[in-house]
Amino acid sequence: MDRPDHRKPVIFDQALVNGTLTPVSLLSDGTLWCLDGGKRCLHLEKEVLGFVTDGPDIRIKSLVDSRRSGCFPTNRGKLVRKDIVFQSLSEESQRLWCQNLREFLDSFGRPKRLFIFVNPFGGKKAATKIFLHHVKPLLDDAEIQITLQETKHQLHAKEVARTLDISKYDGIVCVSGDGILVEVVNGLLERQDWDTAIKVPLGVIPAGTGNGMAKSLLDSVGDPCTAANAALSIIRGHKRSLDVATIKQGETRFFSVLMLAWGLVADIDIESEKYRWMGSARIDFYALNRILNLRQYTGCISFVPAPGFEAFGEPLSYNGKCTVEDNNHDLKEAEHIKLQKSCYQGPDINLKNLNWKVINGPFVSVWLHNVPWGSQDALPAPDAKLSDGCLDLILVKKCPKLALLSLISELSSGGHVKSPYVMYLKVKAFILEPGSRVAKPEKEGIIDADGEVLARGKGTHKCDDLTLMAYDQLQVTVDQGLATIFSPV
Repeated sequence: MDRPDHRKPVIFDQALVNGTLTPVSLLSDGTLWCLDGGKRCLHLEKEVLGFVTDGPDIRIKSLVDSRRSGCFPTNRGKLVRKDIVFQSLSEESQRLWCQNLREFLDSFGRPKRLFIFVNPFGGKKAATKIFLHHVKPLLDDAEIQITLQETKHQLHAKEVARTLDISKYDGIVCVSGDGILVEVVNGLLERQDWDTAIKVPLGVIPAGTGNGMAKSLLDSVGDPCTAANAALSIIRGHKRSLDVATIKQGETRFFSVLMLAWGLVADIDIESEKYRWMGSARIDFYALNRILNLRQYTGCISFVPAPGFEAFGEPLSYNGKCTVEDNNHDLKEAEHIKLQKSCYQGPDINLKNLNWKVINGPFVSVWLHNVPWGSQDALPAPDAKLSDGCLDLILVKKCPKLALLSLISELSSGGHVKSPYVMYLKVKAFILEPGSRVAKPEKEGIIDADGEVLARGKGTHKCDDLTLMAYDQLQVTVDQGLATIFSPV
């Protein structure tokens, strides 16, 4: 049996290009050729956003690599908008071109209606400008209808996601750092129809401080972490599953898609806020400060190792005391039970039947990651996968200060995991029992989840501020592939 010819011409035509009669063809593999001397071609699925007609003219709107020559890829450069315009020689020819172009584009399953959050307050406060200048023109070229919502305050996106009519949209896009995405995930999982809502594809345009999710997605195919690359991946409509971790304490839950940190990383992330006037340099400045004045914390971590990582830790029986008592007495008991039954509870796992391990402190840093990149320049978990049902645990116990400085300098490449002072493993479930500082037992630490303070202990920065959870034992479980996210592949 003969193999099908995937490059068979669908249309081969003569058209006017810049006033010159030129061969133009559309092949069955979705390649558009324009043999106008430059031998130009476009790949409909990868590069073409849409097309419009203007009288006899057909204008193909595309987003292409600025370094590409003809049809041959080169080293990746900046994506630029580019139009190819040709004039059909007859109305019938134009009709056939439009029909075939539309059939091709529709066959890709691209989104047609998007709900878009823009966070004007995050990072350098550039999200609105990024959206208007770098994202909206591409969505317009792709003829995607948008509903725009600027976030007004913290948790606004969560509130909107909790009540949004998801049937009207093919996806929800966050033009921000990682915080708005986390709010949207939590809002969707607090709905009564959470099991349907969480399958709505989510998209991220990097426009904040960290941008760890966008970096993780784009870096997986070697693309730069730019708004144009992220927008193109959303327009093309490719999707992949994303693990969601449930952090639980009593009846309180927080749904995480990025990371949880306690110790050095959390202290740097949260306490450096007092130096926000320094801009991005605040992280490096405060990291040096914290290493020179290094803290260690007492405490204990328990975990279920993923296959291949059973050598880490000492065996432990699950003690059943996975969470502290819930301190929220604002809801009546009946209302509370009704609320709990109506929203997502976390993965259905029998924790008692799993093979638990334990590692006791003191600790310098405990870092749990769902995706490889924590920000655009930090690769804490180079082996992390978006939907493997595991979290990557990066653990530092004792470490000399000079070695710790070297370790931190390797964070941008992921080389820190090769340090003898780092334990790097994958876990299926995790329990954190945070303790006090070794040198100052009257002071405790900070627990950071997805860039937000989850809990503050005694004597910490802004320790009197309200937090979602207490500085006490908490449990983390993973629901493999629960969410869906727009992806380059």
